[in-house]
Amino acid sequence: MKRFGIILGIILGILVVTFLMITTSVNTTPYFQKDYYKKSQVRIDSLRSSFVSENDSLKGGFAKVSITPGLNNKEDQYLEGKFKDVPLAGFGARKGKGATGIHDSLFVKAAALKVNNQTVVIIGADLLIMPPNIIDEVTVLLAQKGIKRSQIFYSASHSHSSVGGWGPGFIGEQFAGKENKNISKWLVQQISNAVLAAIADLRPARLGTGSFDASTYTRNRLIGESGTINSDFSFISIEQKGGRKGIIGSYSAHATTLGDENMDFSADYPGYWERKMEKTSTDIAIFCAGSVGSQSPKVEGQGFERPRLIGESLADSLNVYLPKTILQDKITLSSLSLKMILPTYNMRITTKLNLISRLSEKLMPIPKNVYLQSLRIGKLIWITTPCDFSGEYALQIKERLAAKGFIANVSSFNGSYVGYIIPGRYFYLDAYEPMTMGWFGPNMGEYTVELIRHLTDIVIKN
Repeated sequence: MKRFGIILGIILGILVVTFLMITTSVNTTPYFQKDYYKKSQVRIDSLRSSFVSENDSLKGGFAKVSITPGLNNKEDQYLEGKFKDVPLAGFGARKGKGATGIHDSLFVKAAALKVNNQTVVIIGADLLIMPPNIIDEVTVLLAQKGIKRSQIFYSASHSHSSVGGWGPGFIGEQFAGKENKNISKWLVQQISNAVLAAIADLRPARLGTGSFDASTYTRNRLIGESGTINSDFSFISIEQKGGRKGIIGSYSAHATTLGDENMDFSADYPGYWERKMEKTSTDIAIFCAGSVGSQSPKVEGQGFERPRLIGESLADSLNVYLPKTILQDKITLSSLSLKMILPTYNMRITTKLNLISRLSEKLMPIPKNVYLQSLRIGKLIWITTPCDFSGEYALQIKERLAAKGFIANVSSFNGSYVGYIIPGRYFYLDAYEPMTMGWFGPNMGEYTVELIRHLTDIVIKN
């Protein structure tokens, strides 16, 4: 018994030492005292000194490329978008299972805008996120055509019933299924084609912007009725002279009207919005997920009736506002792209303990090319973020810019992914967003918002 007690003590000691070696406490040092913040300030100063704004006649172009995969093929034929099996991305509860069918088609769509020598492209894809590994490859391909990463403003619909198979690492597999390089190659091809086609379609155009309240269909899912929401539906209307019309829309409710029980591909409510707009008033409708952090859809009904109700209702509301939108053929266009320097990366074990960075990277490699971007289109400031960005933070940003005479929209999933960026006061909640997806400490939100403030201050002063 004595020998057993000694052995047990040794085992317990080893377990304690191992636990201490693989965990670390949450770092609460203020971000403005950290090196990553000081280095970011240097980058912002460099952007400020080289910033250029254009004000002249507008050209606009559009593109629509299918990302609806062919299923049950004998073997993968990625050039044709046909595969043996494609997992559904969105819910870990599906355990990486393959889709059983296609309820509605999926697309990547693009709108190109050009004023003088300034060209930008806004992308919206019916995907869970814009996967970092995919966008890195797209960046390489586009660079060969003379198109820079700073010219592209990415977003995704955030549908939880879309194409999977692109996520590297253990965590990636939980949400997107087993990685399939052929699916990744196909997505790179389709996204690149959309950008190139939109630019090739550029021709003289007019543009107008606006927003309206759509609080009926979203709620604060983190703390309920006591929390605030970003309830605006923001839009950009573009009409080519003698050509096509395009609409870019952005809304901040999660595209989760369909649960994990659904095994068919679907663009969720953004797809219903796009199809209704394309049937009634425009040639191409592009959806960009807004500040979806902490915001869920609020809707009654069962099955596909739920996404149809939100999507088509948002389209009906927008169609009321469009005729009142003033279109201009001469606008101010400018943009800024900041490659973020990130705080220390740690997966969380408890509300106060983290897994060390080295092991966190093993579970999910952190992206290396993480961008915050700010785009000025007349009096609209369009901000793109590499995360599920908080609706509460977005509301603060919009109110600040409104006081300066601008309207604003904050979108998520800008070609990378760094988890949820939500107010630090929620960091120690034992909830999904802060616990499972809060990887950069309690100050990540305030740090990101300050960077956005600097970027927007530059674009509105010129």
